Amino acid sequence: MDQSLQERLHVVLEQQRAAFAAERMPSLEVRKDRLQRVRAMTAKYGDELAAAISQDFGHRARQESLLADVYTVESGAKHALRHLRGWMKPKRVSTALHFLPASNQLLPQPLGVVGVVAPWNYPYYLAMAPALAALAAGNRVMIKPSELTPATSALMARMVSEFFAPEEMQVIVGDADVGRAFTQLPFDHLFFTGSTAVGRLVAQAAAKNLTPVTLELGGKSPALIDRSCDLAVTAERLAFGKLLNAGQTCVAPDYVLAPQELVQPLAEAVRAAVRRMYPTLDANPDYTSVSTPRHHARLQGLLDDAKARGATLLPTHDEALSGRKLVPHLLLNVTDEMAVMREEIFGPLLPIVGYQRVEEALDYINRHEHPLALYWFGNDSAAQQRVLEQTHAGGVTINDCIWHLGQEEQPFGGVGASGMGSYHGEWGFRTFSKEKPVFRQSRFAGTKLFYPPYGAVFERLLGLLRKIS
Repeated sequence: MDQSLQERLHVVLEQQRAAFAAERMPSLEVRKDRLQRVRAMTAKYGDELAAAISQDFGHRARQESLLADVYTVESGAKHALRHLRGWMKPKRVSTALHFLPASNQLLPQPLGVVGVVAPWNYPYYLAMAPALAALAAGNRVMIKPSELTPATSALMARMVSEFFAPEEMQVIVGDADVGRAFTQLPFDHLFFTGSTAVGRLVAQAAAKNLTPVTLELGGKSPALIDRSCDLAVTAERLAFGKLLNAGQTCVAPDYVLAPQELVQPLAEAVRAAVRRMYPTLDANPDYTSVSTPRHHARLQGLLDDAKARGATLLPTHDEALSGRKLVPHLLLNVTDEMAVMREEIFGPLLPIVGYQRVEEALDYINRHEHPLALYWFGNDSAAQQRVLEQTHAGGVTINDCIWHLGQEEQPFGGVGASGMGSYHGEWGFRTFSKEKPVFRQSRFAGTKLFYPPYGAVFERLLGLLRKIS
């Protein structure tokens, strides 16, 4: 590790630590001012962000960036501003009878300096959404954006330096070495969004400092189709969920489990829905490119491997593409030996696996690592409840894809290999706070009856407690 790099990062960290030490409990007004600056910064640079992201991707639909990277941050800031006063209030909690008239309270306090490691697929939103929550909780923030989105990262650094003092929030731009050094800093909390493989390394680096971590990872999120579904609606919503950002979304449906007799009709319906949304691909500004040559080659490798092992490939378009755009494909007759069924796809490829009995589908989901998202399509409420109770996932959307991610009133996060911890709305505020228990003793406390010397009174009181507790 470059010693000078580590030292430079420590200087930034210590600068923020010193500022936090001088203001350990920022007021509501201070926090709201910081959130309002995030809103103003995002509104001012929204169009430039969309252009920078498109430059980094080779092409990304402007509307997708404005919705998924810009609006989401504006909406999250607005939600926090509306609810922050209530989140900050100490919460009265009940007190056991034998401790009365004492009282209990939870006091939310900021942790200190929060590190945020952001990925490339939604480079502004996945940097700024956790930063928003950390600022709302009263923390200082250091952000390490992805080296795979250099234009966006440089723009973010310029934006933040314009609206925030370096001891409030700062963006650290650099390559993978900078990222590794960043995760080794003794933050008060480290927030990482990215792959499960890298998440393991981040957790190991943080463990050396006993730094608590939130890991927002990924995995193979299934869409389970029930026989009671509306096929046309299901196909259209699958197509949108899969092809938003060309499938480069952590909660995109990774594969579909469908009744065997619906596999072919569903595949054709999805293909038709894709062609309605994207009549053409190459010159279509609505269709996003694969982010890097390496990822494009990886996705092409998944297709080649599946075809060589006997899968049926159904391209949605018969069109030669330039740049890094990739024709969406449905894949039938897939098996677990194929790489496309072992790796998170993160691109516009959608395998469809047939089942006869729903027990087979549930068993397939449960044999694999817990996904970040699960989607169920159908109109049978009993079948829906069974799926909810018999599977584990970070979050669920019923009869659609992705939209649970946008709920500020719900926590977002993974389970098992798809992540740990959660954020969004109040859940993000709580992630970056220490809810400190405070016990206020009364002048008339009866606990002195438990003081030594011990005797018959102690024994009678202990017996009474055992009966009433």
